[in-house]
Amino acid sequence: MKRLWFWLFPLLFTTAIAAEESPITRIAFGSCANQSAPQPIWDAINKFDPQLFIWLGDNIYGDIRRPLKVIGKERTFGPWRNTPRFVPSSEEEMKLRYAKAKSNPGYSRLQRNAKVIGTWDDHDYGLNDAGKEFDRKVLNQKLMLDFLNEPLDSPRRKQAGVYASYTYGPPNRKVKVIVLDTRYHRDPLRSDGSILGDTQWGWLEKELRGPRSEITIIGSSVQVISNLSATTGPLFYLESWGRFPKERKRLFQLISDTKRNGVIFISGDVHFGEITRYDCSVGYPLYDVTSSGLVQYVEKVIPRPLRSMVRLLFWYTPSTMRVINENCKFKSCTYGQQNFGAISIDWNAKPVTIRLEIRNVNGDTVLGTNVLLSELQPRGSNPLTDPTTKGKSQRHCTLEIDLPGTTRYRLAVLIYFTIAVLAMALLGLIIGAVLTITACVHKCKVD
Repeated sequence: MKRLWFWLFPLLFTTAIAAEESPITRIAFGSCANQSAPQPIWDAINKFDPQLFIWLGDNIYGDIRRPLKVIGKERTFGPWRNTPRFVPSSEEEMKLRYAKAKSNPGYSRLQRNAKVIGTWDDHDYGLNDAGKEFDRKVLNQKLMLDFLNEPLDSPRRKQAGVYASYTYGPPNRKVKVIVLDTRYHRDPLRSDGSILGDTQWGWLEKELRGPRSEITIIGSSVQVISNLSATTGPLFYLESWGRFPKERKRLFQLISDTKRNGVIFISGDVHFGEITRYDCSVGYPLYDVTSSGLVQYVEKVIPRPLRSMVRLLFWYTPSTMRVINENCKFKSCTYGQQNFGAISIDWNAKPVTIRLEIRNVNGDTVLGTNVLLSELQPRGSNPLTDPTTKGKSQRHCTLEIDLPGTTRYRLAVLIYFTIAVLAMALLGLIIGAVLTITACVHKCKVD
């Protein structure tokens, strides 16, 4: 028996090591999962059978949203607003909401079969659009890490912020995942201040200068590449790295300076899915796969007959970064229904191929693109500094903020023009009705 164990032990040990270092081939991710609503999306995610799932924020909706009121003592909307629309929940209420999210049968099944990691965004941070000024962030950090089953001795429990990094896979097939905290240290919107804060910036540089990995996935709760606010303003604004141009430029410069190849961004927050790319920053295309709407999605609040109008507006809104191809379900190449993100890596292909996708509640691909790993490394001239391209508007190379005004503001012009026409039509109807009534009254008097 001892002799048998002598031969079996090395075999078992080698098998365990091999299993631990098996390459990552399937990664799922998503954001915006309201714990109080049905969550059928988990069935599709479990069907995809990911080895790793990454939360990108709004893992629960922990703050309280007050009703939309334009008149009354407590007005939550309009220039005359005197009451905040969102207020924080108590510690006990946050715990209850996390417990409800964690006990969902579909999510529980995912936890048993895949490694689950992640970061947070504003609603699980504790307050809509909040940054470093939020006074409950220390307590809520503990609750969020409890939700992720973070070990009690984890460094994440001792630092200011929930940022972290992980490395998976054997040599020559390594995948590094960096999840950022875009809330804990973020300066106010419109300040063009810091998103990450000095400590996290120093940590990120160390991670990017660290041991080589074939693929580096950087998870941000808000979009990195796309800056739709540049083309939807002044109608409405979305949070993104584009709202902090100095910080985004610093991020791209850091990737370039550290010579980190194979970087792919994943993001959430906006309640729709899209895939964007930027070719003019680090010498190779940077992709950002935005999956937002595990539960909360933009078409959910739109009456069904008007959803085609929303898709038309998505298409009409200018975007220089969006990936447009034949894999899009809708012409706009955005997806405003329930969705999750999926990354599939074919390590055996020559060259290695990465499939970036947004999938719907049935698990079907609604947005997708293939990327060769060999493309995610610098080569040739940088179009941003190439004098032959200077002054030219290029897809995937011209930032939305740099578009000509006639293009950049065309959505606002369309909306304002439509409102003006409708207002004039309504005014015409009112005037017509008044004239008709006046004529009838006058005729009655004459009779």
